[in-house]
Amino acid sequence: MAERGARWLLFFSTLTSSAVVADKADKVRTFTPFRFSVEPVDTLAVRGMPAVLNCSVSSKAPVRVEWKKDGTFPNLAADDRRRLLPDGSLLISTVVHSKHNKPDEGVYQCVATIDTLGTISSRTARLTVAGLPRFSSQPEGVSVRPGGSEVLSCEVSAELAPFTHWERSGQAVETDSRLVQLPSGPLVISNASQADAGLYRCVIEGLGPAKSSEDAQLQVLPDKMSSGYFGHKNIFLSPVFKWHSDSECCKHSAADERMEVLLGPAAVTKAVGETVLLPCVVKGYPLPIIRWMLDGKVINESDGRFAVIGGGILQIMNLTESDAGTYICQADNGNETIETQAQLIVQVPPRFLKKPSNMYAHEAMDIIFECEVTGSPAPTVKWLKNGDAVIPSDYFKIVDQHNLQVLGLVRSDEGFYQCLAENEAGNIQASAQLIILDLDVSLPTSTVPSLTSATNDHVASGLGERSGPTPSPPRDVVASLVSTRFIKLTWRLPAEPHGENITYSVFYSLDGSSRERVQNTTAPGEMQVTIQNLVPDTKYTFRVVASNRNGLGESSTALTVATQPEVQVPGPAPNLQAVSITPTSVTLTWERPVTGNGEIQTYKLYYSEKGQDSEQDMDVVGLAYTMTGLKKFTEYSFRVVAYNKHGPGVSTEDLAVQTLSDVPSAAPQNLSLEVQNSRSIVVRWQPPPLGSQNGELTGYKIRYRKGGRKGEATELMTTQLSQLIDGLERGTEYSFRVSAITVNGSGPATDWLTTETFESDLDESQVPGAPSSLHVRPLVNSIVVSWTPPENQDVVVRGYSIGYGIGNPHAQTVKVDYKQRYYSIDNLEPSSHYVITLKAFNNMGEGIPVYESAITRPQSDPIDPDIDLFELFHHNPHTPVPDPSPMLPPVGVQASVISHDTIKVSWADNSLAKNQKITDSRFYTVRWKTNIPANTKYKVANTTTLTHTVMNLKPNTLYEFSVMVTKGRRSSTWSMTAHGTTFETLPTSAPKDVTVVSKEGRPRTININWQPPTEANGKITGYIIYYSTDVNAEVHDWVVEPVMGNRLTHQIQELTLDTSYYFKIQARNSKGMGPLSDTVQFRTPKAEPSDKMSSDQVGFHGTPGGRSPLPDHGFGSTLDKPGITGSQENHILVIVIIVSVGVFTIIAVVVGAFLCTRRSNSHQKKKRAACKPNNGSHKYKSTSKDLKPPDLWIHHERLEMKPIDKSPEPNPVMTETPIPRSQDPSSESGHPRRNSFRGHEIEESVSTLAGRKGVRPKIMMPFDSQPPQQSVRTQAPVPEPPVAPTQPPSAAELQHTEAVIKEEDPPSYKPPTAHVHPTHPMKSFAVPTVSVSAHNPPSSALPCTPLLAQPVPGAKTASIGTLSRVRAPVAVTVPSAPDQAETSKMLPQKETAYETDELSEEMAHLEGLMKDLNAITKA
Repeated sequence: MAERGARWLLFFSTLTSSAVVADKADKVRTFTPFRFSVEPVDTLAVRGMPAVLNCSVSSKAPVRVEWKKDGTFPNLAADDRRRLLPDGSLLISTVVHSKHNKPDEGVYQCVATIDTLGTISSRTARLTVAGLPRFSSQPEGVSVRPGGSEVLSCEVSAELAPFTHWERSGQAVETDSRLVQLPSGPLVISNASQADAGLYRCVIEGLGPAKSSEDAQLQVLPDKMSSGYFGHKNIFLSPVFKWHSDSECCKHSAADERMEVLLGPAAVTKAVGETVLLPCVVKGYPLPIIRWMLDGKVINESDGRFAVIGGGILQIMNLTESDAGTYICQADNGNETIETQAQLIVQVPPRFLKKPSNMYAHEAMDIIFECEVTGSPAPTVKWLKNGDAVIPSDYFKIVDQHNLQVLGLVRSDEGFYQCLAENEAGNIQASAQLIILDLDVSLPTSTVPSLTSATNDHVASGLGERSGPTPSPPRDVVASLVSTRFIKLTWRLPAEPHGENITYSVFYSLDGSSRERVQNTTAPGEMQVTIQNLVPDTKYTFRVVASNRNGLGESSTALTVATQPEVQVPGPAPNLQAVSITPTSVTLTWERPVTGNGEIQTYKLYYSEKGQDSEQDMDVVGLAYTMTGLKKFTEYSFRVVAYNKHGPGVSTEDLAVQTLSDVPSAAPQNLSLEVQNSRSIVVRWQPPPLGSQNGELTGYKIRYRKGGRKGEATELMTTQLSQLIDGLERGTEYSFRVSAITVNGSGPATDWLTTETFESDLDESQVPGAPSSLHVRPLVNSIVVSWTPPENQDVVVRGYSIGYGIGNPHAQTVKVDYKQRYYSIDNLEPSSHYVITLKAFNNMGEGIPVYESAITRPQSDPIDPDIDLFELFHHNPHTPVPDPSPMLPPVGVQASVISHDTIKVSWADNSLAKNQKITDSRFYTVRWKTNIPANTKYKVANTTTLTHTVMNLKPNTLYEFSVMVTKGRRSSTWSMTAHGTTFETLPTSAPKDVTVVSKEGRPRTININWQPPTEANGKITGYIIYYSTDVNAEVHDWVVEPVMGNRLTHQIQELTLDTSYYFKIQARNSKGMGPLSDTVQFRTPKAEPSDKMSSDQVGFHGTPGGRSPLPDHGFGSTLDKPGITGSQENHILVIVIIVSVGVFTIIAVVVGAFLCTRRSNSHQKKKRAACKPNNGSHKYKSTSKDLKPPDLWIHHERLEMKPIDKSPEPNPVMTETPIPRSQDPSSESGHPRRNSFRGHEIEESVSTLAGRKGVRPKIMMPFDSQPPQQSVRTQAPVPEPPVAPTQPPSAAELQHTEAVIKEEDPPSYKPPTAHVHPTHPMKSFAVPTVSVSAHNPPSSALPCTPLLAQPVPGAKTASIGTLSRVRAPVAVTVPSAPDQAETSKMLPQKETAYETDELSEEMAHLEGLMKDLNAITKA
């Protein structure tokens, strides 16, 4: 009974479990079919007409369809022109389009939605509205030869092309393989006939009223030229080229016409599967033959997709990717060949290699939607979720370029995901549905989602296996290891596992976030897991769930753990520097990182070569390292990472440095020699291998010599890859070698290569003669032919034509080079009679043939031996290479100046078509030079265009340019020259050879001389002279002297004696100032010239109040007592001098008094009593009485000093400068201060410097002319007292004078040595210099005799300076010195009268002076 009860219990339990499983199985939702059966496509609409964008959705559930335009949903309910059709299509009843209002044009997208499930979007489609009918170009009237081709242009926009067709004489033109309308509108007519003649026009229909272009007449020329061509074919077999002037073409005959490309192919982009037309319409006579090539290979027209229509248009249907490339159209009419080319790009729309799949998943899982696409260009992929773009974030990531990864699924992630791929050729989309199941529902095995490695074993085995209890929560969940970016969790077995093979899932999330992620243990029974890729210093919440065969159990209690903060690894090493010290080594230095926890253990230096992906490293101890073994002149990238006990720190930024350059390590490549004529050879080469150049190549060195002569090589330099060597000797062997040059020097040279110049220049105005001999040697299957060149060696031979055949020498033909002297005709039939012909040819045609016959050997003969043909025939002479026939030189050469160092050269080529498009392999050589200096060599550059910009020219320089064209072996002569002068720019060098010299006889004046700058870069408009006494002063603190014009000398006056001055100069032109020259130092002399020193060393001035005047003991001496200048050591000498002066003065007074008392009162007696010079030519003028007192003590202001230099001023003109000067007050008076020297007047100007000592002003005084006496004095410079402008002048100040008189005595100035002065024996101490003390000023003024008011023309003047304020100069007259040294008396015209009272007053002053002298003597 108990057993039966147990069975019933088991039966009911099974039923219950089955019911639960069935109930849970019902919870697994199925995927909903949801896709677009029709998607919109690009549409061309017509204004005013309706347009439809198709869209249809396939789904069993109700679908709501909407449309997006340019990314937004338009309000269709409020739009009466646009409405939604029942199938989901969009209808625009009337398209609106104008110039400023285009509401219907744009990008449209169909959006379908199933409520509660999600949304999908279709691919995008562009709606384009055809514009207003208009023509970009109108057809023009043309003429065509019968059988020729012509193009009638009619350019329209791409959207108008479908509405365009052609009419002839009012009837529509039916296009075919002969009449082709190109996609852009032009009509190509090929194989023209008289039926094609008529009026043509282009018509646009279907866009409202039809619009027609202008009519164009197509004229078919008469057939007489073509009949002449076909009736006389042989006249074109050997065309004769005739060269004319630039205004004429190169013509073959009267019927020939140069070929011209009317319409060539242009770069075009098409999609796979489309059809493309590549036009190539060429006209000319004879009619050209068109041939197409793809990437240099002839196109096989047997492929049905390729066809040449319309006389030369290449049509390619059903394009494939392999059709992309460069297409070359080659036209050849027997006289010339031209080529034109274009690029065809074939695009491939995106195509899915793998579409995303529908997925089931649980919450917290990580999934990946896969999407693999291909296309050309490479498509871009974006993801949509329920129609909205997926923005990458921490939980949505794009992986493996195109796949979408979703981390930590939540319920809201359900919906439709779409992969949208797009490129220029189109766009596609594919969608997949994501359904998230409850955790207690196992994932169906038939639709396993693409799980990540963290969740790939969390898939239950099936629904039918789930029964029984699930595990209880795991126990004791702890974080056993916490780091900055990972946490290790451990736990214990659940209390109730309910089975074996327990697995665990760890769910974790950011603290406070509802989105969980899950990671599973790697093996059953494992009770630990490490969660990676965490964020430092962030809180995470973890829970662990155990699973058995029945499913997930209960979750553990949530555990919140925070990751550790980032450890203090070293920061980047600051101030990383790299210096290249040799071509193979770099020294790197850096500093210790600022941040770091602990001592730096080591540094790791990473480096890589530029362009290389691999990076190498090495450990370094210290803060510097020298990397060796690097490649020369190569850029490297370096970075440094510091290591401490925590590991590697932060890397520095990459630092790029280039090793130093070196001489090239390899010779230039591919050296070749081409003999141009009997006098020149062209040398060509290629640069050394890139890895062995070791720097930027600055040029090449060519050495050549006569063959076999060592040590006599000629050397020249060039920057080009070829060089013409001319001026060689005829028929001479020359050897050449070339080496490359960098800034470091020249590298290894090539091996010597030898060639020989021609004996004479050859003629090509006629065809060559017959070869002088022809020999044959028959073998079994071949015949060896040998020959010698024509006897006339003066005619160019460009090659030989060999014809052969069985009984017919014209069956087959082969051409060989002019150097060839033998040829083996192979693949012949044995025992056969062959006739062989040989002809020499050049550009004029083929010469006279020679014939020979031979019978090949029978088959039974031995096999043909291997014959060394060179050994058989190498002794035969050969014909030198001729000069190719020239081409027309370029015309219209123009030189357009762009800047101070750049000129653009342009030209035209008459040998090109009218559109001047270059379609062949010709190139142009531009040469230029300047005629300064005269021996400047030409520089050349090659280009493949009709312009060339020449850079790095010299500023303000006239250049001449010429151009030549080269095609193959043919070259033109140089064109007419064009000239251009570069613009001016700032001088880039300073004036040179700056010298400073003292002016003779004037130590305060200097002459500064210089030479113009080497690089003036324009016309020099002036110079700026800077001078200062402080070489370290700022430039703005220097005195500035501008010099106008291009003068190279300048005079600066009134400098301070015994002072160092520093000078520098800069030049200026119309663009501005150049650099300063180097500083030049000059020290002014220590002493004035002897004529001025004489006036400085005069004896005494009278002092007021009966004071004794103090003697002047020379320059630079001082006395302790106020008012006395001298030294204590010379005190005795001073006393002796003073006593002598006193005695001398007493004698002079007595003599003077005696003479004056005996004077007569009559005027004639006064004249006779005066001292008269023996020449009697100079006289004093006066309006006063004739009384003349003794010279010495009455007129003590009058002094006589003989000049040092008798020569006149060598440079009487002085430079006026606008710089402000400190002027004497006297300069403001009405009398300009001038010195008169033998009739030459020199106007003085004062040039002062800040801080310069005061300059004593000068007044002019008369002097008596006395017989010369010799007196020797040694003087030193004395400091000049400061000027006191606020103190009124006293008599003592006025008596401190400085006299300068120029006379005709030989110069004797040699400072600072002794000077010889002629002086009056009674006037050496007549006017002593008194030093006035500031503490004891003179109390009264000594009266002085009035001076004459007006100067006498031609008389000499003296300049006398005072101690203090300046008085206006008083002009006086000074008689010239006598030519011979003798004593004579003065004879003035009018004498100055002296009354008795005046004489008594003078005597009183003289007594006071004697008292002062006696007092000094006693002291």
